Amino acid sequence: MPELPEVEITCMGLKPILQKSISNIIVRNPSLRWPIPSHLKKTLPNQKILHIKRRAKYILIQFEKAHLMIHLGMSGRLEILNKETTPQKHDHVDIAFHNSQNILRYTDPRRFGSIFWIDGDIKDHFLIARLGPEPLEGLFTGEYLFAKVHDKKSPIKNIIMDSHIVVGVGNIYASESLFKAGVLPSKLGKDITLNECKKIVKYIKTTLKKAIELGGSSLKDFYNVNGQSGYFQQTYNVYGRKGKPCRKCKSIIENKKIGQRSSFFCFKCQS
Repeated sequence: MPELPEVEITCMGLKPILQKSISNIIVRNPSLRWPIPSHLKKTLPNQKILHIKRRAKYILIQFEKAHLMIHLGMSGRLEILNKETTPQKHDHVDIAFHNSQNILRYTDPRRFGSIFWIDGDIKDHFLIARLGPEPLEGLFTGEYLFAKVHDKKSPIKNIIMDSHIVVGVGNIYASESLFKAGVLPSKLGKDITLNECKKIVKYIKTTLKKAIELGGSSLKDFYNVNGQSGYFQQTYNVYGRKGKPCRKCKSIIENKKIGQRSSFFCFKCQS
C-alpha cells in the first residue's frame, strides 16, 4: 500500500498540472471503494487547479470552491502521461487539460482507492474529521505520543499505525522507526516511557523524511507520476528481512503477526 512518503512524492510530482484548467474527465470504471461521483463529467471541465497538498494518505486537489480528494488505496497510482497513451485494464480515470498534450491518469488494480468531490470544508469530511496530527508537523511530539499511549494495552506498533493518533505511519515505516528507536513492536503502550516516546517520534520523522528523499518504497506497484520507482527499500533495516542478519548486531531478524500485520524486528537491538 502506498504510505505517507509515496503519497507525498505523488503530490510533489503533480506540480506540472498546477494552474491548469481541466478540459475533460473520462471515467472508465466508477466502481472504486466508493462510487466516483457521476456529476464530475459536468462539474470538472473549466475548473482550474490552484493547489495540491496531502492530508494523511489523501491527495487534495484544490479548485476555487471545492476539492478533489483522491486516495490511492492498496495499489493505486497517479501518472502524468501523453494523452495518446493507450489505457490498460486498470486505468479507470483520465483527466485532460486545456492546451496540453498530457493527461492525469488514475490506475487502481484492486479498486480500493477513492475519488471524492468535496464542496464544503475539507476538514469536516467524514474521512478527514477524526484524523490525528501529521507526523512531520510540530504537534506530533514525544509528549503528545506519551499522553496517548501511557494507559493503552495495545502494542506500540498498532498505536503508531492508528490514524486517529498520528496519520500516515504504515507498516513499513512503523517497523523501521521502532528498530531505530530500539523498541520492540509488541511492547504495550502502557509500558512505553516518555523517553522512548521521544525516540519513537524522532525516528518516525527522520525515517519518513529519508523515505521521501529516496523516492519512497517500490515493493510491488508503486511508481511516481513519471513512472519511476523509489529506492528506500534498499535501506531497510528490518522490514522484509526475516531470517537475515541485523545490519547493526548481526542477530537474525524475526517476524511475527501483530494486529494482523507482519512485524519485523531485531530482538537484541529492540529489547
